[in-house]
Amino acid sequence: MGREQWGTRAGFILAAVGSAIGLGNIWRFPYVAYENGGGAFFLPYLFALLTAGIPLLIMEFTIGQKYRGSAPLSYARINKKAEWIGWWQVLISFVISVYYAAIIAWAMSYSVFALNLSWGSDPEGFLFGDYLNLAAVPGQYGGLVPGVFIPAILVWAITLGVLFKGVKKGIEVANRIFIPLLVVVFLIIVLRALTLDGAVDGLNAFFKPSWDTILDPGVWVAAYGQIFFSLSIAFAIMITYASYLPKKSDISNNAFIAGFSNSGFELLAGIGVFACLGFMANAAGVGVGEVASAGVGLAFVVFPEIINTFPGFNGLFGFLFFGSLVLAGLSSLISIVETYVAATQEKFNITRAKAVTVFGGGAAIISIFVFSSGGGLYFLDAADYFINSFGVAFAGLVSVIAVSWFLRKLGPFQDHANELSDIRVGTWWKVCLGVITPLVLGWMMVQNIITNIQENYEGYSTGFLLGWGWGVAVGAIVLGILLSFTKWKEGQLEIPTDYNESKEVSK
Repeated sequence: MGREQWGTRAGFILAAVGSAIGLGNIWRFPYVAYENGGGAFFLPYLFALLTAGIPLLIMEFTIGQKYRGSAPLSYARINKKAEWIGWWQVLISFVISVYYAAIIAWAMSYSVFALNLSWGSDPEGFLFGDYLNLAAVPGQYGGLVPGVFIPAILVWAITLGVLFKGVKKGIEVANRIFIPLLVVVFLIIVLRALTLDGAVDGLNAFFKPSWDTILDPGVWVAAYGQIFFSLSIAFAIMITYASYLPKKSDISNNAFIAGFSNSGFELLAGIGVFACLGFMANAAGVGVGEVASAGVGLAFVVFPEIINTFPGFNGLFGFLFFGSLVLAGLSSLISIVETYVAATQEKFNITRAKAVTVFGGGAAIISIFVFSSGGGLYFLDAADYFINSFGVAFAGLVSVIAVSWFLRKLGPFQDHANELSDIRVGTWWKVCLGVITPLVLGWMMVQNIITNIQENYEGYSTGFLLGWGWGVAVGAIVLGILLSFTKWKEGQLEIPTDYNESKEVSK
């Protein structure tokens, strides 16, 4: 039996876009743009998209489509010594999946709370006290929290249910539902937000360019960081998804569509979020900068405060906002879990059902019992920061250096992509991947290491960070190397030729 394939080109693109559009688009991008020069930030952001984001997507799509395997198998088919990079990326996805599911569970709870504004007049106190039962000290387990435990089970049941169904009937069908629904829901939110008093002030804060920031290297690094983290690069996702493409599938065009779709949604999110923040600032009689924030605080504290003061249909608006977080989160979580389902299925020569049950189920158990605890938010915060800073960014740096400098595969990959694609890549693509991206990611890594050696992240104790921060990031590399030593089944490193050669996905 040949490898599973996408049913249509649109199915693949929706899945890739669904993976890229996640919680970070809604709660990270607007604030990063605002903090780094507002409208002026879009220049380095677009430059980063064209010199790192799309070139890396083309590289990962090419690897998956050419070598027909999960990230570890694809890297092993390039060169057996590179297999550990694929496993490292898969393990990064494993770590991210176990805590990411918890945030989706919170959003699920909050979409219900929104209907009758259950968070009351003190959303911050409600989140950390009543809802999360936050442990007194980072590192304490704090017992299971039923309000997180139950929706977390539901999140994993949906995710694993989709993955059991396979690529075409599971992942593709889910994204055909989730992504259009997410866009419609978010458009409703944005249109409503734009009618609020003070919305214009919020949009002015978001779009007003501070051109002097263009000369700040930190702003350019922030732009590359945002592109990198929001496009699902170096998570093993895009290699895995591209491996299900039929033989004659356009690569470069798909990368441009996925990249610009993701950025388009980020812009839409920025408009919606800052229109709401402008309304809140207007109502409180303060500047937009005083209410702007990012991450968990924006979604679960600031937005409930905004919803409380809404002029009518508060509950409906809240339900739509948190519902959009659930949809964005689920489409990303499905793609993240698929990376290790596909990798373990191939490495250990087991069925998809067994891989989903054993490895997806194992992740679900860790996720539900660790991150549904009173100490879950602290565990999540440390793991998230370190796996992103010293996992995703570092894995991206290593993979691009390995492919361009040591394996010297940019030429063959360019030929492969150009043979299939409407948009041809040339010298600019090689320069971006061989020079620009390694320099920027290298600079980011050095700065991150210096910052974290000088002071502990968020002031957490060294012991806590060694276990839940550094330990998690280093553990992913070490385990990745160990997994690469296990043997493949006879003949498995040969690139298969039994998949549908003539079918072009263009419907």
